[in-house]
Amino acid sequence: MGHILWGVVSIVGALCLAGIALYRGEPINSMWIVVAAACTYAVGFRFYAKFIAAKVMVLDNNRATPAERLRDGHDFEPTNKWILFGHHFAAIAGPGPLVGPTLAAQFGYLPGTLWIILGAVIGGAVQDFVILFCSMRRNGKSLGQMAREEIGKVGGITALLTVLLIMIILLAVVALVFVNALKGSPWGTFTIAATMPIALLMGFYLRYWRPGKVLEASLVGMVLIVASIFAGQAVAATPSLAGWFTMSGVALAFAVIIYGFFASVLPVWMFLAPRGYLSTFVKLGVVLLLGLGVILVRPQLQLPAFTRFVDGTGPIFAGKIFPFCFITIACGAISGFHALISSGTTPKMIAREWNAWHVGYGSMLLESFVAIMAVIAACSLQPGVFFAVNSPAGIVGATPAAATATITGWGYPVSPADMESLARDVGEQNLFYRTGGAPSLALGMARIFSHALGGSVLGFWYHFAIMFEALFILTVIDAGTRVGRFMLQDLLGHIYKPLGRTGWMPGLVATSAAIVLAWGYFLYEGVRDPLGGINSLWPLFGIANQLLAAIALCVATTILIKMHGAKYMWVTGIPLAWLVVVTFTASWEKIFSDMPPSRLPRRGLPASGVARCRRRLGCQHGRDTRADFQRAPRRVSVRTLHDHGRHHPDRFRPGMDRRAERHQGSGGRRDTVRADSVAGR
Repeated sequence: MGHILWGVVSIVGALCLAGIALYRGEPINSMWIVVAAACTYAVGFRFYAKFIAAKVMVLDNNRATPAERLRDGHDFEPTNKWILFGHHFAAIAGPGPLVGPTLAAQFGYLPGTLWIILGAVIGGAVQDFVILFCSMRRNGKSLGQMAREEIGKVGGITALLTVLLIMIILLAVVALVFVNALKGSPWGTFTIAATMPIALLMGFYLRYWRPGKVLEASLVGMVLIVASIFAGQAVAATPSLAGWFTMSGVALAFAVIIYGFFASVLPVWMFLAPRGYLSTFVKLGVVLLLGLGVILVRPQLQLPAFTRFVDGTGPIFAGKIFPFCFITIACGAISGFHALISSGTTPKMIAREWNAWHVGYGSMLLESFVAIMAVIAACSLQPGVFFAVNSPAGIVGATPAAATATITGWGYPVSPADMESLARDVGEQNLFYRTGGAPSLALGMARIFSHALGGSVLGFWYHFAIMFEALFILTVIDAGTRVGRFMLQDLLGHIYKPLGRTGWMPGLVATSAAIVLAWGYFLYEGVRDPLGGINSLWPLFGIANQLLAAIALCVATTILIKMHGAKYMWVTGIPLAWLVVVTFTASWEKIFSDMPPSRLPRRGLPASGVARCRRRLGCQHGRDTRADFQRAPRRVSVRTLHDHGRHHPDRFRPGMDRRAERHQGSGGRRDTVRADSVAGR
């Protein structure tokens, strides 16, 4: 009977996958994706993961784990399987599975959906599971330590340096997502600011007033967080208070940098641990609530299976569908960052070896399901709204009228009135140019929640979703900064031993400041980027993250070869080979391509186009176009439509972006040239 049931589940999953892959025409219902994902995850967990556990790893519950043999009540402690599952999921579930799939919707719903489902089953969950097993069998050693032992000293040091640099990039990018979600939003800024004293209150509550009452403190914290959302609405409606919490991107960037420093320096019990309690409850609760909302509402996907931007001309981030769809999704399918957690605290808490099956493989499947929910929420928005929210002013135009005209010209109708009405409904002043994925995802989640639970409180649910995403991000910032500080202290301890002691306050402060300034620099540059920063930094983050996953899979493959020879190396070898191809292709394109971070070519503007641009910019300095553009005192937009024989002189008003767009050929292919790019920005 069991075999028949699993056969039915497999057939249903295959039919749903085929349906979403092959269906075209009318908008597809999101339930096809939900069922396809659920069935695929169930089959993968029951059969593929169990095969790896039984045949490849040969897990044995009679074998003592490091948590039992090295139990010290501090780091090594046998933990209940489900409690550890929650801890591991909270640790690995950062903003990646929310933001990456949302940004990748630029290509349409289909490529991201298929990669999230299949990539997690054969790649991401396998990596997490195998690395957890390897660390568990080696007394809880870290990825860098295992690389040094299994691959060699040079490989280990290289892995440690690589991980540290990747951590810096990761922290900068997630902080940028946070800043773009909250800039100009007094409601959201107040709500997130309120979570900090709430976390401190919980820390003292658990430390001094009610020690050990974790559930009690968490309930108090949740009540206060919900109250802060309503209080944020009141603050936004009060002009005298709203001004204090209406912050620019640069101001928010400095605020996050200061936050990261204190989160790294303050004792764990005071701030980091209570925020972890809050985020765990919020993460699990909202994920379940969102899944229930999708099942009840069954929203239609408004974005097509493939958009016109599969050729790499998209406004949200640079790159073609291959390899940048896979690079952009990152954590939703496979994440190198997870390998740090799977070789960090989790292997020191495994009570029985077979628990690694649920914790390692199962947690990644749950995170992948979060990514599927993000795809559905983002793709349920009208395409015009989706691109208006996520596109930077440097690409679509610096005014609402220019932005909506550009997006409508792409074939995704939207008007300034539509965006103004939507902003008013969610309690925001403006929803244009909110790059980073978080605001558009919050809009999709808010609509699902408001339809599923009734009422028209779209503003409450929007800011609830922003708070949910911000907690994901802040958890990564505070924990990641602390981990980065540990790594830097480990490296510097070889030069000056006191720096390696985590309890030495001068070293703690100095290394925390160094890590914060490192990722803060990239954050500041991203905030100042006229393209919103995400256009350049998110692909860089994705490449770094996938490169770390490739390193982890190299270590895992080496260990499997030492255990079984070449018999089972394909388990990790297949995802490793794919990641190497994807990561090195993306890296090659980013380093050597003529496409700069702004996505537009440095060369290739036809002579006629150069002449028109030079005339519009008032260039009279010979043929040196680079110098001409650099001399241009203002930002000017140029849009030429050759094939239609029309010109738009209104696009050349001062204050708008220096851009020339040209439609060529009957196929409607769009070549875009930015003056900034020609000037070698």
